[in-house]
Amino acid sequence: MSIFEELQQAIIEGKAPVAKDLTDRGLKEGIKPHEFFPKAIIPAMDEVGRRMRDCEFFIPEVLIAARAARASTDILRPLLLGDEAVKPAGTVVIGTVKGDLHDIGKNIVAMMLESAGFRIVDLGVDVPAEKIVDAVKQHDANFVALSALLTTTMVNMKGIIEAIAAAGLRDKVKVLVGGAPLTDAWAHSIGADGYGKDAPGAVELARKLVPAA
Repeated sequence: MSIFEELQQAIIEGKAPVAKDLTDRGLKEGIKPHEFFPKAIIPAMDEVGRRMRDCEFFIPEVLIAARAARASTDILRPLLLGDEAVKPAGTVVIGTVKGDLHDIGKNIVAMMLESAGFRIVDLGVDVPAEKIVDAVKQHDANFVALSALLTTTMVNMKGIIEAIAAAGLRDKVKVLVGGAPLTDAWAHSIGADGYGKDAPGAVELARKLVPAA
């Protein structure tokens, strides 16, 4: 079994210390940092996503797999800074909307997007519209991902989209929304670019919406 296959298995099984050790070992053996993503991390998290969709994995398994992937990416990201050959798939400003303190779903989406090669700017929970607009400007983001788990807070997503438009940034960013009470039809009714039913769906949607180079 190759080191990439071992790393994939470690991530899928949620073995963060093993993933860290394999990444360190691979680097010492001369593997380039950017090789780990297409050959191990992305395929592993794609498999985790498949298992989640097929109800083979649930939130606890997805979380520990994502943390194992993070153990590897935390080592690799600093080594990729300034590497012109490695560009992120996109920069995503992500947060749970104002008034909502739920973060498990948002955290899973953020970790899976990062493992898929996106740069993540995580604003946390209870995020007001102006903070999201400022982050889009500061980080030159091309995606905004919004989460809400309450019917009383999901309505705040429309205000955020309007604030992005008022700042003259709407043509620059794709807005993705998700959360238990949402539907695809509702997401489009507020002007969002897409709705992710779950974390794998959010990753798939973001990939489809990546701006052409």
